[in-house]
Amino acid sequence: MKYLTHILVAGIVITTIAAGFVFFAHTSIAPSPVACTEEAKLCPDGSSVGRTGPNCEFAPCPNTQPTTSFVEDIRTQLNTKADFIIIDTASVLNYKPIVSPITITGKARGTWYFEASFPIVIVDWDGRIIGEGYAEAQSDWMTEDFVPFKATVTFDLPKDTPYTRGAIILKKDNPSGLPEHDDALEIPVTFSELLE
Repeated sequence: MKYLTHILVAGIVITTIAAGFVFFAHTSIAPSPVACTEEAKLCPDGSSVGRTGPNCEFAPCPNTQPTTSFVEDIRTQLNTKADFIIIDTASVLNYKPIVSPITITGKARGTWYFEASFPIVIVDWDGRIIGEGYAEAQSDWMTEDFVPFKATVTFDLPKDTPYTRGAIILKKDNPSGLPEHDDALEIPVTFSELLE
């Protein structure tokens, strides 16, 4: 019986020591927080980054190449309206920065037009209109089938704009003015002017 008691006590002691070791090994002392100055670095795309990390270095600037989310935004927009309007313009489909003037081609259902045209607007990152034009039907538009279109839109990106992002908005022409007949395809784009 004494032998069993010694083994039991030894087991409890060893278990306690092991548990203490595991507890203290996984409990780390948190490093003291570092306060970085609130400086900002302006990146080529117009965004800014601050200082971060234990050495208070500037965070890296975002990649100026199209991001996966940007490409997905374009694909999503194009796919949601594919039954009504389809874009053929290579710079938009290849996610390249656009230059002014831009020629936009594609095809839209005849119901997208009124009097053989529909409006196109180019906006900057803040939704300000920087270019306007009209897409013109390239064949008879009085149909419900797809009709090819072509448009050339000139835009002027203000030099003081902080971002190179914006959108091309192809609006369904709505002569009635009734909101239930409004529709548009809004395609996210980047502008090349600030990237040069």
